[in-house]
Amino acid sequence: MTIVQEKIAQAKRLLDEFDIDCWITFVRESTINGDPVLPLIVGVPLTWHSALMIDRSGRTCAIVGRYDRKSVEETGAFDEVQDFVQGAKSLVQAYFSARRPRTIAVNYSVVSEICDGITHGMYLTLREWLTEIGMAERMVSAEQIVSALRQRKTAAELSAITKAVSIAEEIFLNAARIIRPGASEGEIADHMRSEAVRRGVELAWGADTCPSVFAGPDTAEAHYRPTDRRVQRGHVVSMDFGVRVEGYCSDLQRVHYVMADGEHQAPSSVRRGFDTIVEAIESARVAMQPGVQAMEIDRIARSLIVSRGYEEFPHALGHQVGLFAHDGTVLLGPLWEKYGSKPLRLLEEGMVFTLEPRLTVPGHGIVTVEEMVVVRATGAEFLSVPQQTLRIIPAT
Repeated sequence: MTIVQEKIAQAKRLLDEFDIDCWITFVRESTINGDPVLPLIVGVPLTWHSALMIDRSGRTCAIVGRYDRKSVEETGAFDEVQDFVQGAKSLVQAYFSARRPRTIAVNYSVVSEICDGITHGMYLTLREWLTEIGMAERMVSAEQIVSALRQRKTAAELSAITKAVSIAEEIFLNAARIIRPGASEGEIADHMRSEAVRRGVELAWGADTCPSVFAGPDTAEAHYRPTDRRVQRGHVVSMDFGVRVEGYCSDLQRVHYVMADGEHQAPSSVRRGFDTIVEAIESARVAMQPGVQAMEIDRIARSLIVSRGYEEFPHALGHQVGLFAHDGTVLLGPLWEKYGSKPLRLLEEGMVFTLEPRLTVPGHGIVTVEEMVVVRATGAEFLSVPQQTLRIIPAT
């Protein structure tokens, strides 16, 4: 069974769970305006106005342009595929008129970007078509369905993510060989990108910032391209990197310390900072259970770091990972305006998260580690091999 077939089977159960009669994903020119859910439910490009429907009985139907029909049929995910030449309107209206659903879940969301794939124009088009048959007021957000579909990972999805994690870890270890005084952030990044190419995998996000490499103090700290800045003795070097395997991503961060002349170990301030990060990650992981509110996990790690005298980190503790490095609608974060209601949501079995606190060690740089975990019925398990020892780079 393919991942698309797995996810369609999962979606059929979700309609009953959330008391939804029909779910429609309505798109056009998906290579330009692709809904983020499409790789899970069809996995092929769609050209003209296209409607992918699942009803509560479990029947699936796709209404697509004539030349998209064959590729949609070959997915094996749809019980019925209808095609059109002049337009989809009459077929879509006939579909809903025959079924008279009480609720029609549509691919929009106010809260979650990952569930908000319909464009405004397509929303207006669908609303007009449904108004003509008296069903426009039955439209509701499909956010619940799409959220659950993305975050409840199947065995095949977890297998792909685990492979992506393992390959990224190999590349991190390989990169440690070229971190040395005089090497630039850009040179380190180029090496890591070339290692991804050599292994035949894609980067998890844009090449400008995958990887991000930050050497020493006073850097951009995150979400910024590697520069010509040179590694110096006494620098903390942190790297943020991930790859995509079989469509699924990894997202990890690792940290190194470059020894200064005469040093036999990293300074106590760097070691203390690193140990605090490791402890914060483990404290958060241990607390992760299905049914726990996401913001509580962030609070545990954030409070620990602040209690050790560091400033709180200016971002969420962790995000979900899947088809994208940043995925899902549950966030391990504080109740800040930019996060909306995501931190209020509950953890569920099958969710994959990063755990990525950070702190600043003055004069040396940013100490940050990012691990990946999956929520199981009995708690969270590492998908990555956690970095629990500061990686030391000799001064020579």
